[in-house]
Amino acid sequence: MSQIKERKIAILGSRAVGKSATAVQFTENHFIDNYYPTIENQFTKQVEYKGVTYVLEVLDTAGQDEFSMINNKLFIGIHGYVLVYSINSRQSFNMLSIIRDKLLDSGGIGVDLEKPMILVGNKCDLNLQRQVSKEELKELSDNFFGKGKSVPCLEISAKMDINVNKAFELMLDEIEKFESDGDSDDDENNERKKNNGGAVVSSGGKGCVIM
Repeated sequence: MSQIKERKIAILGSRAVGKSATAVQFTENHFIDNYYPTIENQFTKQVEYKGVTYVLEVLDTAGQDEFSMINNKLFIGIHGYVLVYSINSRQSFNMLSIIRDKLLDSGGIGVDLEKPMILVGNKCDLNLQRQVSKEELKELSDNFFGKGKSVPCLEISAKMDINVNKAFELMLDEIEKFESDGDSDDDENNERKKNNGGAVVSSGGKGCVIM
């Protein structure tokens, strides 16, 4: 019998980038064609991944602007954040860094204690309308938490169901790596306490894998 883990993932991004469409495509396997501004929805899906059964709660947040994007629900029990923009909207791409900063500032997370995040460029089926190149996405992801501190990134199409499942698999990989690194850090800190008279010595930031 496989291990069962419950994980909660929040989807953040500007208005009309396809957050709801991504959540519905992943959890219900269909595309919602009409756009209705979301207040807030929550979806649940059970998936099998790498021998583990995950019960995922996916929080679909309201369309965000820089003044109203963060509320307390985004810090309670959230294991990871999917930051979504649309490849045909430069403004929504620029918003990713603002969302990151708001999360770090509002949550008191701190650069060295960031929660797992991935960057997702939706609407890759609209390549002829592209405003953000793949190279720009990779450049942002390579140093998303400062020089040399990267996060995974990829492009998807919620409409055509391209890479949607892959995005959530990447998110699970980041969550597992974050939790594994946290356990390792606890063991290392306990050992350092023994060797340094109880003082904890910082080991620096962790690296990430880019897709």
